[in-house]
Amino acid sequence: MTGCGWAATPTEASTKPLSGIRVLELARILAGPWCGQLLADLGAEVIKIERPGSGDDTRHWGPPFVMSDAGENLGAAYYHSANRGKRSIAVDIATPAGQDIIRGLAANADIIIENYKVGGLAKYGLDHAALSQINPRLITCSITGFGQTGPYANRPGYDYIAQAMGGLMSMTGEPQREPQKAGIAAADLFTGVYSAVAVLAALNRRNETQVGAHIDMALLDTQVSVMGNQALNWMTSGVVPRRVGNGHANLVPYQAFPTRDGDLIIAVGNDGQFAALCRVLDIALDRDERFITNPQRIRNRADLIEALEVITVQWGREELFEQLEQAGIPAGPINELDQVFANPQVIARGMAIERHGRPGVASPIVIDGVRMASDRPAPGLPEEIEPDFQ
Repeated sequence: MTGCGWAATPTEASTKPLSGIRVLELARILAGPWCGQLLADLGAEVIKIERPGSGDDTRHWGPPFVMSDAGENLGAAYYHSANRGKRSIAVDIATPAGQDIIRGLAANADIIIENYKVGGLAKYGLDHAALSQINPRLITCSITGFGQTGPYANRPGYDYIAQAMGGLMSMTGEPQREPQKAGIAAADLFTGVYSAVAVLAALNRRNETQVGAHIDMALLDTQVSVMGNQALNWMTSGVVPRRVGNGHANLVPYQAFPTRDGDLIIAVGNDGQFAALCRVLDIALDRDERFITNPQRIRNRADLIEALEVITVQWGREELFEQLEQAGIPAGPINELDQVFANPQVIARGMAIERHGRPGVASPIVIDGVRMASDRPAPGLPEEIEPDFQ
């Protein structure tokens, strides 16, 4: 069926870089919707397909719930965090009618984002191989826990499992305590961002070839990929990284230090900054042969941290922060979220936004001075539609 069309895009998208790009989101929870939200913020028209009746699971992941001025429950804050800028329709893809709707929409789409299990859409005739027969220019981004190939391909995958299996938890937390996951769904969010990068690369290639692509994104792949310097530390040395709390594997001092009234992050990135830190603290550790260079400081980490903490705890946090800032030494407080959004820099950058009375956090992308954040709020719970949806 090819009769399903798309409504006109809002005028706010017309000047954005992805204006005119159409995205069909067959994804739920976080990684796929995060990718879709980012594309919507950049101006794409995103149609989110949800289950009739209940919608995306995260609509119910509360409290807290976003409430309208009239007291109507608009769904969990979690849902609103990942679905700004989209329209939503309810389609039962297990039915022939629902499958026809998806085929009709895919015929006019540029991108599909889906996070069904491997083979999950194929049984409905809605996988990339089938839909690309209708639309050869279609780019499908398939997001799974473990990818389309390999011995784990058919396993369900979740952020928590990816953090555990991908190494992040093994090096997160205090040295003598159990491994910890990150405070956010790091594997999901990174996968959403990398998926958007992959989609944009495929779009650029399609401009030359006129042929779409099938993108294979996996939470575990992403989590392993972002191990970054820690992975290369192990590959180079053969030494498995261990938990160092708030410390840094490759820099010292680079962690939280106690003051009289709270911890302060001090992040020394080179030997010159270490010498400046010693001047601020009025100590001569930069002339101690154990600490003159960063490799020496790494080898003598425990002794250096102990010596510094004896000094920093005698300072007030704001006083020490001001002195470090004047000396050009990177430092900052450990803020809770209310303090984050009260921070003058965060306020000046416009990171807290509101769309039709609903709160949100802006995209970090600014192009030509314009913050990339859709004017649309997250959609309300959709009604089931007829096949002639326009």
